[in-house]
Amino acid sequence: MRECITIHLGQAGVQTGNACWELFCLEHGIQPDGQMPSDKTIGGGDDAFNTFFSETGSGKHVPRTVFIDLEPTVIDEVRTGTYRHLYHPEQLISGKEDAANNYARGHYTVGKEIVDLVLDRIRKLADNC
Repeated sequence: MRECITIHLGQAGVQTGNACWELFCLEHGIQPDGQMPSDKTIGGGDDAFNTFFSETGSGKHVPRTVFIDLEPTVIDEVRTGTYRHLYHPEQLISGKEDAANNYARGHYTVGKEIVDLVLDRIRKLADNC
């Protein structure tokens, strides 16, 4: 089976990613809290959603994704949005301040602080595939 991990970076990436996951849920009949309605046939029908979602022991479907932004506002919108229960909190990574459209600031100072955390979260997702 193929399994995909998506990584959404920055304001545009996080906003686009949130819209994509909303669409994936609508396409596969997954509710905003990650549950699949009981009238859906699991295993007997189309289980293509398993490419993008992992299922927990309680039957919740969690996206294989990581949202990353140095500035917390956009990720806070995901944390408080309609699909807030869909994502695991460890998948939503934000810094304390943005790079102010300055590559050097994002690469050498502000961004450097969260690189290890981001790599660790991606590694954990990959290990579970």
